[in-house]
Amino acid sequence: MSRRTAILTDAVLNRLRDSARRAAGHSYSPYSGFAVGAAVLAASGTVYSGCNVENASFGLTQCAERAALTAAIADGAAAGSLQVLLIYTPGDTVHPPCGACRQVMHELMAADGTVVSCCDSAELKTWSGSEYLPDPFLPEALPAK
Repeated sequence: MSRRTAILTDAVLNRLRDSARRAAGHSYSPYSGFAVGAAVLAASGTVYSGCNVENASFGLTQCAERAALTAAIADGAAAGSLQVLLIYTPGDTVHPPCGACRQVMHELMAADGTVVSCCDSAELKTWSGSEYLPDPFLPEALPAK
């Protein structure tokens, strides 16, 4: 059994889904009506959650995934230590993360971390880092200081 499989137990998924579902209930999404919640599991076992927070200037909207990741980093979780990120959207359709979230996930999630998307049905979609962002922009691409 791989480490990835060992982490994705029903208990872990249920814990993350409950946290993400609660967060989605706090979504501020008056423009799209598309509430999203996310929860991320740190290596310490701590779960951090976030919801999408929209703004009339759409470019300033904060996605749930980035909100959860930011909460983990703000609490002291190390970049690269976040194990599983679960995205929850109400309804019967599983949705993938946006491109901006995929890039942030790549930098903050563990190299062997997993992203899971779920909804109110039993459907789940999972991705490894190389699956959700096969060709990321890497820090090495930045000019040397």
